[in-house]
Amino acid sequence: MADYTTIKFEQRGKVAWITINRPDVKNAFNATVILEIASAFRDINDRKDLRAVVLTGASDSFCAGADLNWMGDVLKYSYEENLADSLNLAEMFHLMFTCPLPTIARVNGPAIGGGCGLAAVCDIVIASEKAIFSLSEVKLGLVPACISL
Repeated sequence: MADYTTIKFEQRGKVAWITINRPDVKNAFNATVILEIASAFRDINDRKDLRAVVLTGASDSFCAGADLNWMGDVLKYSYEENLADSLNLAEMFHLMFTCPLPTIARVNGPAIGGGCGLAAVCDIVIASEKAIFSLSEVKLGLVPACISL
């Protein structure tokens, strides 16, 4: 398995576990998280030794959606850079949604914005009593674009 910096990817028996590992920002995703999850699913989708995939977040959050620091940087991107980022996000969701194995979101805490999107593309969602689902973008007058892809 590849070396990742923002996710943990491990095999437990016949189950692949992907843990978003950025607890300091409530597991918010950025370009690196998106590329690493996509890479993990490319690997998973090609394997015959697995029976299921579990997606979860480190510590007490599932995923707080997009990292606001990254979103600030995106404002400075060119059209081409924004398009590439958007296509990477779409590819990640597509790889997850079309995974031939059952995908299980283990929602251990808040799933905000794009975090809801991550849960939504999974086949099964198991939520703890601490789970919160929110499309917080609407409070700002924005369309919850990450899950409308």
